[in-house]
Amino acid sequence: MEHRYLGRSGLKVSEITYGNWITHGSQVENDAAIASVRAALDAGITTFDTADGYANGAAETVLGEALKGERRASLEIMTKVYWPTGPKGHNDSGLSRKHILESIDGSLRRLQTDYVDVYQAHRFDVETPLEETMQAFADVVRSGKALYIGVSEWTAQQLRDGQALATQLGFSLVSNQPQYSMLWRVIEAEVVPASEELGISQVVFSPIAQGALTGKYKPGAAPPAGSRATDEKGGANFIQRWMGDETLTRIQELEPVASDLGLTMAQLAVAWVLQNGNVAAAIIGASRPEQVTDNVRASGVRLEPDVLKRIDGALGDIVERDPAKTQSPPTRPS
Repeated sequence: MEHRYLGRSGLKVSEITYGNWITHGSQVENDAAIASVRAALDAGITTFDTADGYANGAAETVLGEALKGERRASLEIMTKVYWPTGPKGHNDSGLSRKHILESIDGSLRRLQTDYVDVYQAHRFDVETPLEETMQAFADVVRSGKALYIGVSEWTAQQLRDGQALATQLGFSLVSNQPQYSMLWRVIEAEVVPASEELGISQVVFSPIAQGALTGKYKPGAAPPAGSRATDEKGGANFIQRWMGDETLTRIQELEPVASDLGLTMAQLAVAWVLQNGNVAAAIIGASRPEQVTDNVRASGVRLEPDVLKRIDGALGDIVERDPAKTQSPPTRPS
């Protein structure tokens, strides 16, 4: 497993990071979830990403149990704040000072740790003054409850505004967590250049496009039984955008590219996002340990320019590149 620096900080993270977005605490039984975390540790993954909003805190609880007994200094634990939690009352969401300071304590309790390595704003809060949010994050850092601060799905301008305030308050934003894959490249035009300028790395989620880039979904065919596209707990909703026959046909054209490199299509997809020099880590999820074992083989893979051209040629115009697709929710969720 290779490690990369997070932004301009001195913190290194594993370039394959384990995330438990829509699996732990909801889709997968706890024993299977813990087995997947153990497989990640065995594969050399040291960085684990979660959020208080995942399964209303249950995902953090499962991850805390799975990591219990590990040497804390050898791990990088990342969590997030923004989406509604708890009873989802009027102050149980957003990036207000009240919600941030209460949420960090809840996350630490569920994760069974004294601090998180990176505490992230899960979205930009259009209803809370940015000054209030950044002051609260500064206080979280000064209290020792988080070592670094990151964000998720912020636009280029939001990153610039946030970093300017962070600098005034004596800390820095080190990471942004956007969706990024061969199919979804909306960060490339604006977010990545701004991040390079500001010293912020990307820690990207859905590098396999919720499983679409594994190649297991065939045009004109029903999704395989037990796959994410058949999961009524939420997985089917996330992957639906990639289930059209034209998209699936294009994805199938990646199979010979992967085969020529001795990679699975999933490994090719993860390796592709890691070719971007602003990407510090690709987050993978898993419902079974063998999925982790397979995906980590993308670490250290280098794709030559001709391979990248073949990928672009195969996917053609189905790739989404519109930077406007990175945007904040219009109001704070409740």
